[in-house]
Amino acid sequence: MKFYAVIPAAGSGSRMGGAIEKQYMDLNSVPMIAHAMMVLAREPRIARIFVVLSPTDKRWNNYDWHGWEERIEVLRCGGRTRAETVLNALGAIAEVCQPDDWVLVHDAARPCLPDEMLGKLLDEVADDAVGGLLAVPVADTLKRAAGDTSSGTRAEATVPRMGLWQAQTPQMFRHGALTEALRTAGSDMTDEASAIEKLGLQPRLVESDSRNLKVTYPQDLELAGLILGKMNA
Repeated sequence: MKFYAVIPAAGSGSRMGGAIEKQYMDLNSVPMIAHAMMVLAREPRIARIFVVLSPTDKRWNNYDWHGWEERIEVLRCGGRTRAETVLNALGAIAEVCQPDDWVLVHDAARPCLPDEMLGKLLDEVADDAVGGLLAVPVADTLKRAAGDTSSGTRAEATVPRMGLWQAQTPQMFRHGALTEALRTAGSDMTDEASAIEKLGLQPRLVESDSRNLKVTYPQDLELAGLILGKMNA
């Protein structure tokens, strides 16, 4: 049984509104994706890291990745959606992955994953029958927006937060089970756990914290820079 990591990086990150794809935006003097790669590369149990790019990606080769050759393999098989990208990657690595090997899928836009959280996920899920993911219990009061927006967005109801968790990555499942789940669930799954759940399985929730944020909007990039600065101090 081995551990492999997949970083889907075929999207454009349109909500960031930048001139370049989100994964290549500068974060503390390196492209954001490099931070996600580094934390995975520091974990000795991960045998190989697969970075999944769009077939038309022209930016990857603009950077000096010298020294990464032993840890990183680039797959240019990204699809139209995240689920399609991950499924294509699982097919591409099927020759090196056994069905029972673990695959950790990690967002390129989560640059602040703490080493100890990654280790905790591996420790707690390695013997799990289903797999699992990092997640945070929801702390804020949640509102459901009303459907009619003619007078602006308005709250329709408060959603009870008890039992609700915010999913993060990495999400860790066995190669065979995740392949089956994504093939069955279709391309509209926003995370791997959703596909596993559609098989009737219950992924394990491993408690993380807010440092492992996803960079989605421009202000998140500044916050990520501060978090990284603090973590690396």
